[in-house]
Amino acid sequence: MSKPDNRADNEVHLQQHINNTAENLQEAEDYLDEHASEISVSEKQDIEAKNERRKQSMSGFEEEKEDEAGQ
Repeated sequence: MSKPDNRADNEVHLQQHINNTAENLQEAEDYLDEHASEISVSEKQDIEAKNERRKQSMSGFEEEKEDEAGQ
């Protein structure tokens, strides 16, 4: 038997995802600031690309959170 669809805490979970993603993004930016001269161009580009994906994810989480709040 499937579980009932309980969406009561979706906004809380989405905010946690936003916070965690923002923290990871900041840590990666701090890492780049501290070690930019020590890492390869490829590694730097990989981190920057991942941070762009993080920003997109955060935007998606925000939109989803707004949708949940409107329901």
